Amino acid sequence: MKSLPVIVIVLAVVGCATAVLASQPAAGPPAAPPPCPQRWGGDAPGGWVPGSSDVAGAGGSLVPGAPVSALICAYPGDNAHPGGARLAGSRPLAEGAVAMARDLDYLPAAEKAPSGPCTLMGGPMTNYLIRFVYDDGKVLWLGSAEEVNSCVTTTNGAVSSPSYVGPEITAAYETGAWRPVRPADPCQGRPTGRRGQNEQMVPEGAVSVLACGQPYRPDAPAVRREHDAKAAEALTRALNALDTRPGDNTCRRIPDLRGRPFQLRFRYPDGPAATVDVMPGCAPMVNNGLLQANADDTVRALTEAASPYTR
Repeated sequence: MKSLPVIVIVLAVVGCATAVLASQPAAGPPAAPPPCPQRWGGDAPGGWVPGSSDVAGAGGSLVPGAPVSALICAYPGDNAHPGGARLAGSRPLAEGAVAMARDLDYLPAAEKAPSGPCTLMGGPMTNYLIRFVYDDGKVLWLGSAEEVNSCVTTTNGAVSSPSYVGPEITAAYETGAWRPVRPADPCQGRPTGRRGQNEQMVPEGAVSVLACGQPYRPDAPAVRREHDAKAAEALTRALNALDTRPGDNTCRRIPDLRGRPFQLRFRYPDGPAATVDVMPGCAPMVNNGLLQANADDTVRALTEAASPYTR
């Protein structure tokens, strides 16, 4: 008889445990990712996504982490009527989703991308949404475009980039694979800049720098000069010491200063070059697409020595 209360207590505990376990929902498969919106909701080339993402890091770079799949949604139209285009089709990326995410995440981005002067040529435009899905089921949308003036904003809803990658996205949509074409001439092609250039004129770690200038004749190759890691480090240190401000990709002519403009392309062991435009006859004199600054005497001396026109 003395053992009866113990038995009752044990049974009560077991019953409670059973009730707790039964109240937990069974784990099911992750929800299906959202489909492409039927219409483009923005009013400009690129610069729109259907919703913000809760993917970690999306507030600091365009496509953080390693998504497991990518789907490209296309909205063709023309730049005279940029809003409300209908969905024309979608294509899953059968090859290169991780590489595409990595390359797009290397683009320089900020909370507000500067909008510099754009040419006003009328013509075709295709807006794109890229849906990246991660292994935990989370989704990140990226909006961009291919446009005749190359004047496009690429965004994930939290940060944006002025870098133009429209032709690369079109090629991926048409082929189902991400295979960016690298120009044979390193001074040709369209530079995109590098992640981190919203905070520094030149991100740390460059291993060399290429100075690219305009050819002396239309049928001649670009004028160029290669510089080693020591020169790249000195230029990086001097440019990053300048008092920068958000760029608007414009400058004011200075009559008493002369010199041909050129571009510095800082190269790294991995990823794209960081580009800085040097305009000796302008104020501000240096611009990386997101930041600009007036040059001091040190920067003037170093850029003059690095200029492709200096022999």
